[in-house]
Amino acid sequence: MSTPQSQNGPGQGRRARARARELALLALYQWQMTGQDLGAIEAQHLDFDPDEPQPEAGEDEHYPHYPHEQLDRAYFRALLHGVPARLNDLDQSLEPLLDRPLRTLDPLEKALLRLGAWELSERIDTPWRVVINESVNLAKRFGAEQSHRYINGVLDKLARGLPLRSTEIEADRKKRER
Repeated sequence: MSTPQSQNGPGQGRRARARARELALLALYQWQMTGQDLGAIEAQHLDFDPDEPQPEAGEDEHYPHYPHEQLDRAYFRALLHGVPARLNDLDQSLEPLLDRPLRTLDPLEKALLRLGAWELSERIDTPWRVVINESVNLAKRFGAEQSHRYINGVLDKLARGLPLRSTEIEADRKKRER
């Protein structure tokens, strides 16, 4: 399990991490679809010129154009490189929870499930409900109409089956019972 803290200066928080997840999802989708080198994908997504003209509102509504200070770059890198490094383990943990073979899933859903699975198993510093909620939000934004429900169900089952998360989930359950 890795829990390195991001070091991007003051003001880093949930929004910067949410943006890192979003950019990582798009980068992982690109990697799955093209097989392009991760280093090249990382450079493409991080090494943009903030002074370069950006698309007008609505022109490219799905591609995030974040100034560097609004993106947790270290978290983006951890996600982008962490998922492929543990791809077989992640896929094996997801397969039993799916209603169809992983290879038949929509590529975006597959990238999102892998991203969520990696974060649940490797980033204990991020609460399980946050991981699932952020994944659901990304599915609502980028996925098919009802994909957020599928993502929610699969990641919830995965989290509840991870020994690493059992104490956190039990504490959460007790808090809700009060």
